[in-house]
Amino acid sequence: MKSVIRHAALVIAVVGIVSVATAQTVKLGAGAYTLTPKRGDASVPKALFRTDALKSTAAQSAQWYSTLIYNPTPEAIFVQPITVRTTKAGLEFALPAKEVIPTVRQDTVIQYPHKEPLVISPTAFSPGAAKLSKASDWSIDISMSNGPDDMLVTVAHGNPYAQVQITRGDIKVKIPFAGPANVLPLDTRVLALTLKEKTYAVFGPTGVRWEMLSPTEWVARMPEGKGYLSVAALPDGKAETLALFGRHAYSFIQGTRVDWKFDLGASRVETTFSTSTRPMEGPNSGTLMGLYPHQWFGNTSVESRLGPEFDTIRGKIRLLAGTEFKTTATYNGFVPYWPAVSDGPRSADLQDVIKIDQRNARRMMLEEGQGPYWQGKGLQRILKLMDVVEQQGDSEGRDRLLALVKGRAEQWFSGEDARRYFHLDKDQGTVASYPEEFFTVEQLNDHHFTYGYWIRAAADIALRDPAWASKEQWGGMVDLLIADIATAKRGSAEFPFLRNFDPYEGHSWASGIGMGDMGNNQESSSEAINAWAALILWGEINGNHELRDLGIYLYTTEIEAINHYWFDIHGKVLAPEYKNIEVSQVFGGKYAHDTWWIDDPRQIKGINILPLTTASLYLAKSPEFVKKNVASLKPEIELFESRGKRVTPPDIWQDIFAQYLGLADPDAGLARWNRWGSFELGDTRTHALHWLLSLQEMGTPDFSVTADTVLYSVFKRKDGKKTYLAFNAGKAPIQVSFSDGQKMTVAPNKLTRSP
Repeated sequence: MKSVIRHAALVIAVVGIVSVATAQTVKLGAGAYTLTPKRGDASVPKALFRTDALKSTAAQSAQWYSTLIYNPTPEAIFVQPITVRTTKAGLEFALPAKEVIPTVRQDTVIQYPHKEPLVISPTAFSPGAAKLSKASDWSIDISMSNGPDDMLVTVAHGNPYAQVQITRGDIKVKIPFAGPANVLPLDTRVLALTLKEKTYAVFGPTGVRWEMLSPTEWVARMPEGKGYLSVAALPDGKAETLALFGRHAYSFIQGTRVDWKFDLGASRVETTFSTSTRPMEGPNSGTLMGLYPHQWFGNTSVESRLGPEFDTIRGKIRLLAGTEFKTTATYNGFVPYWPAVSDGPRSADLQDVIKIDQRNARRMMLEEGQGPYWQGKGLQRILKLMDVVEQQGDSEGRDRLLALVKGRAEQWFSGEDARRYFHLDKDQGTVASYPEEFFTVEQLNDHHFTYGYWIRAAADIALRDPAWASKEQWGGMVDLLIADIATAKRGSAEFPFLRNFDPYEGHSWASGIGMGDMGNNQESSSEAINAWAALILWGEINGNHELRDLGIYLYTTEIEAINHYWFDIHGKVLAPEYKNIEVSQVFGGKYAHDTWWIDDPRQIKGINILPLTTASLYLAKSPEFVKKNVASLKPEIELFESRGKRVTPPDIWQDIFAQYLGLADPDAGLARWNRWGSFELGDTRTHALHWLLSLQEMGTPDFSVTADTVLYSVFKRKDGKKTYLAFNAGKAPIQVSFSDGQKMTVAPNKLTRSP
């Protein structure tokens, strides 16, 4: 997203190594940050709705449940496949169903809203305000305490249960309308409900006595000392499904954990998902883990063990009985930049645009907006121009551009500028940046988008000037931004675990405080990828393999999620009623073909393509999808203009689509590009033309070949000729072996091409 309005590791030991310059400013190498906002600038919001134990940790912003900790009346939480919402009455629990909403664009929005819930309430006391009491990797505990009494609810991604514990008394179940309801004759603990073709079951403890108060109200008379039950949504009304749910209803989730491991030799990421459970009665039979499409598709390790499935906003969520499963995904690599292109018919054009862009570089470094998002984007823009200037042999031009970018970054990092600076809020555990854009401070939006540009820019500088990026100079400030978005330590007071990333859904969220009745959201998946690529590069340059491997896990996992939930290249997710090729906005409870700022189809598509860098090759995982996506632009634009709509310039972002198409068909991409046309404000004509000429020369990405190093790419031409690239960020030569038998020696800090 660019957040709820538009555009929203490690705990690096940065705080412990700094010295205090003033009461409010902390030096960090050559840089500095403030401990309070400067005069007139807003502070970050406070996560007030957490228990005292949770308040000792950094605020869990930008998560699927973040609405809970920032809002006195939180919105629905899209757990998947269920939704829950806390109210004064207790817990609302529902199984969403598909709705197709026509739009003014003459397409559709698909949503699964929180509607017609069951309401679970204690009868002996009134629930208090909901607070987050525990957060593990994809499960949470919600406390609704009132004095000595408490109603504690546990929910987890993929899990069809809400597990409820109360301190005393009975529990009332209110249903939205009368429907078939009965206590199972062979297991009187269970109340089964059928509501408009939806099936629910409430599993009480042994000794519970179910009493119907009215056609829409039941009460569970709880035995002494057994204040627990679980409520579940079932995917169907089959007796065997109800029996399956009954076997796992009493194993309550205690915590969830994701672990990742990068195999350098195989260039693969293995991810392990583990759930710990505690039996409330009977054996500890584990739980039902609902696997999303990106977890079950092509996963032979689970296919034979999958059970019933739910229809959800994410496609089919398929149930696996147990407490653990694994996924594997290939990391296909990237290099920091591409080599020079050979002389050819467009060489003069390339030299011309290089000269023009160098003259305009200072202006292009910040053409729109004054805040950290546009500045970070501008820094990366000029450095991608610099890559081409350098590779085409102009070392003096490279040095001028490098000095320009370093000077601007230092202005922000120094802490001395009255308007442009970074602020560390130690109480909430976050880095704010000023002047604010897109509610990055007020709503904590888009931190991974914004800081991803800065981290990537710093990594590109570090390739040319390692001293500049050292902790003694400006590297500490970069580490601070990394810690904000990618801390891998759990329960830290400094920063939350993987702030924006959702390990179970496999992608990031952009809204910091979780505003909106459709849950959290993310628009620009490609800007999330830009951030994770930056972590990989920064970690590899600095020899920090733990950070590098974290970046590889995030990068590889989010690509898998994008290809399902944004692009649906496997055809497993998008509803048949959805009229567009791709999704631009993914919410907890809906997906749509729109942006936060305009409904121009070029920008709707382009926001999930930009910024195009050498780490964007994943966009070509399905060349046919790329061609189909670009082809759909023409009719979408015609429809847009038939509504009397216009944009300025009329060919906005034409360079982005030419480069995107070039990933699938280099000749078609180059033919589409207009040297004199518009260009996206994170790109330059130089970069676009070099990109297109490079693909024409090397071919399209070849994902069938991997390498035993981190920074590599392979391309294949139509005639079958392959180009191999590898970069060595280390200080000694390395031998690189590709999976098809190709080998090469790569000198330190060099890009090598073969042949």
